[in-house]
This record gives sequence, structure tokens and C-alpha cells, in this order.
Amino acid sequence: MISPASGAAVVTGAAGGLGRAIAAALHADGWQVLLTDVDPAAVAAVAKPLGGWSCALDVRDEIACAEVAAEAAARAGALGLWVNNAGILVTGPSWGHDAATRRRVLDVNALGAMNGTLAALDVMRDQGHGHVLNVVSLAGLVAAPGETVYAASKHALLAFSLGTLADLRMAGHRAVRVSCLCPDGIWTPMLHDRLDDPGAVASFTGSMLTPERVAARVARLARRPRPVVILPRWRGAQVRLLDAAPRLALGLTPLVRVVGRAGQRRQRRRTDAG
Repeated sequence: MISPASGAAVVTGAAGGLGRAIAAALHADGWQVLLTDVDPAAVAAVAKPLGGWSCALDVRDEIACAEVAAEAAARAGALGLWVNNAGILVTGPSWGHDAATRRRVLDVNALGAMNGTLAALDVMRDQGHGHVLNVVSLAGLVAAPGETVYAASKHALLAFSLGTLADLRMAGHRAVRVSCLCPDGIWTPMLHDRLDDPGAVASFTGSMLTPERVAARVARLARRPRPVVILPRWRGAQVRLLDAAPRLALGLTPLVRVVGRAGQRRQRRRTDAG
């Protein structure tokens, strides 16, 4: 039987924020963690206390993803886990972004995660086991006003992940798994400069999570894979209702603005107090 922490675990976007916390949680759980990021110096510094295994990776580079997957499997004897965490956020109305910005968000959040998923699966299907864990977002479950392009990229990733999992089952791969983690807003550098951003209010309407809490859930999900996990669970019921009732969701948009703005002020007080 394959151990839950058998082989290498690759984490993308691991130089800081959530990726750093995920790498630390997996290392504590017994994984041999390969930390990757577009910034090789930063990720090397983060990797040093976790075994020192790191490399540069731009997830938009399909060939580079395949090379990292092969290297991880060769060094650790197997590729047990690949965590697609790298992502970027842009806010504002959809018409406020130029084509280059829209493409960059989709290239990193959707196509980049697809590159990582497929690179990992090429190895995992051959070895007969493995787990791809995609960090999606609540924005992958419901259209988030002010974060439309970001939400579109996360919707794409969720559909790709679940469709790929179904494809694996149809092909007879029972021990190769794909999971999606959909957390609420996380207090990381992605949101640190968004406390006065009216386009980011949706990220502050619920529970502001710590990177460590989300990383602990990643480690747990790595031990016990499930197709979709929402954190916190109560937010899942809320956003799924809004997704199923678009007229209701549109009618509640002014309330989202009010609640989100209050959440931004609340987080600023916490930050100032800390």
C-alpha cells in the first residue's frame, strides 16, 4: 500500500503566503517537498528549513512543468502529490482590464494549473497512483462582483479538475486522484493591499482565513482526497445558493458591497492592532 506521504510533493507559488504555509504543513506531515516559484532566490530561502529542495518554475511553461514533475519523481522515487497553488488576483469591472491583463490571469490561474495537473498526471498515470490538489477559491463556485476575471479563471480550473477526475475514472485510474480546495478569503499578500479596494469587497464578505488554517486543510486533504472541499463549510452552502439563483445573487449585490466594505474595515482594525 502507498503511504499517504509517499514520494515527492510539489508546491507551486511556494515563495510566500499560502504556498509557503502549504509547503511547511506538508513537510511536517512527512512529505519530501519540492518548493517552486517564479522567484528562485525567494523560494530557495523558504525551502532551506524544509529540506532545501526548490527550483524556479513559471507554471505558464508547459515543458518546465513536465521537467519538474519528472525530476521530483526521479529524486524521491515517486511523485505523490502536486499542489497547484500559484495564482494572481486582479480586481475591478471586467471592462476595466486590458487584453494582456485578462490573458495573464487566465494563463497563470487556469492554464498554469492545467499545465501542472497534466504534467503530474503524466507521471502518476504511469506509476499507478498520485494526487493533484488544486487550490481554487470560493470564486470558483460563484461569480464574485469586482473579481470577475479572477472568478472566471477559477471557474475554469474547477471544471477542468472535476472533468479530469471523471476522465481518470473512465480510463480505469482508480488510485490517481484530483481534488479542489475552495477557501474563503485568505489574509496573504494577495489581499494585504486591498483594504481600500472597492473591487475586492467580495473577498472580505465572509471569514478571513489564515494561511496556516488553509494549509492544515491541504495537508488533511492530501491524506484523505475528496473531489471538492470548501473552507469554511458554511460558506459553501451560501455561495452555492447564490450560484443556483442568479437573480437573487444580482439583487444582493448592494448588500455584498456593504458587508465586504465592513469586512475590510474590520480587517484593517485587526491589522493595526496587531
